[in-house]
Amino acid sequence: MPISDKFSTTTLFSASRTSETVLPESVLSETLPERKTLRSSEQLALELDFARISHQSNATSQSHPHVLFSPIHYEPGYAYPLLVWLHGSGSDERQVMRIMPGISMRNYVAVAPRGLTVSGNSNQPPTTKFDVYSILQSHPKECYDWIDTGTKLAEIEQRVFDCIAIAKERCNIASDRVFLAGFGNGGTMALRLALLYPESFAGAASLDGAFPKNDQLLHRWETARFLSVFLAVGESGNKISPESVYQVLELLHTAGITVKFREYAQGLNSSMLQDLNHWIMDIVCS
Repeated sequence: MPISDKFSTTTLFSASRTSETVLPESVLSETLPERKTLRSSEQLALELDFARISHQSNATSQSHPHVLFSPIHYEPGYAYPLLVWLHGSGSDERQVMRIMPGISMRNYVAVAPRGLTVSGNSNQPPTTKFDVYSILQSHPKECYDWIDTGTKLAEIEQRVFDCIAIAKERCNIASDRVFLAGFGNGGTMALRLALLYPESFAGAASLDGAFPKNDQLLHRWETARFLSVFLAVGESGNKISPESVYQVLELLHTAGITVKFREYAQGLNSSMLQDLNHWIMDIVCS
């Protein structure tokens, strides 16, 4: 199927210079304080090895804008777990640069594809600043989301698997340790893809995302029952009713899928990200 993006913009985000420093919790929000208000420790945390380049992967003839995260002290001889991050509605692939410091700067390679364009303003001038602070502070020029119908779903599948191939081409990845995770609609899409292609993933995590609605999602339950699923719901996040959560948990347990469910007082927050890290590492180390 033809894909509209003819080249990929790979954003390389390496944490090699932040061995003892993590980004402040304020980085998780969509805006940052003015540069002059940052403490020295926060300024140091933002001094990450970061470069933006245009890269056409050899792994696929069609690749897409994405961010590739390299952990602190990357060891090429070690096969890393791969975390595939699907951003929330209205954000873009750069969201992974906010969430990885809250998950782990050491444990994973991560890749974040961009969702499909749903609206935008093509008259905005292109961004010329590529330092970490400017990237974290800036907002997407267009609105991106995960559309799960018809050919749009096929295009999203292509983007996700292309980005996995790119990560494997550029980093040493454990093929049996690929995890899908996302926030909001990105979490919904993470669950959908994992249930459609359970042999490709070790687990899927949805942070404040609704359960995907499709009668055929569990048609591969015999394979999907080997998946692990992490569901996180924040009371102040998306409007997900307790009744729908209980129905989802009952459905997944009936299919034999291992589920970890956690509730939080807020939406996307540091505790949610830390629990996501613990959940993945428990699987990796089991």
